[in-house]
Order: sequence, then C-alpha cells, then structure tokens
Amino acid sequence: VQLQASGGGLVQAGDSLTLSCTVSRRTLSNNGMGWFRQATGKGREFVASISRRGDSTIYADSVKDRFTISRDNAKSTMYLQMNSLKVEDTAVYYCAGGRSSYSGSSVSDYRYWGQGTLVTVSS
Repeated sequence: VQLQASGGGLVQAGDSLTLSCTVSRRTLSNNGMGWFRQATGKGREFVASISRRGDSTIYADSVKDRFTISRDNAKSTMYLQMNSLKVEDTAVYYCAGGRSSYSGSSVSDYRYWGQGTLVTVSS
C-alpha cells in the first residue's frame, strides 16, 4: 500500500490550502486515516484523523475550527482543508493509513505513511 500526499506549497498567513492523499489500493477504505505534521527540529505531531466511513473525526486543538479532514473512498483519496493558516502551521505534512478501522491520534495507530508534502506559511 502506498500513500501519496500532495498540495503543499508556500502561502501567506491567513491563506487557505488543501492537501490530498491518494492511496494505491482501496484496502484502506476499511481503515481509519490521519494527517500528521513535523516542523523542523520537532517530533511528528497529530493533526487530524477520520474514521473509515468519514463519520467521525478528531482534531488537534491547535487546528480545530481551522482545518477540515475528509475522505472519498470511491476515489481512494483523503483531504485536509486548511483555512486561516498561521506561521506555526509550517511543517511537512504526512498522511497515514491506520492499522484498523480506529482513527486515533497516536503515531502508533498508523501502519502506512506517505512521503510528506511541505507547507510553508509566511508572515
């Protein structure tokens, strides 16, 4: 199973950006999925997760009410809509496929990882 994250780029504070994560196989349609991010010199941080059917989501407090996670299982794609971006949102964003239908907030809940896409927010 391969995950491909895309959509990163350089934006200004307050702008919006949408990340996409395509999955090579539909097998992950039965699994929870999530987004994590890693800023330079820091550990990997949970951003958001979504259940296999998309009916349950979890957000980190730092992105709640600004970011929206969604998925389209028919297209084997997950999205992260990011609004009101802040400089502190600058990081490499990784999409991840869960070990089960559970969509947790821990790195250990996920088995499959994409290569990451860089989001840079300037002031």
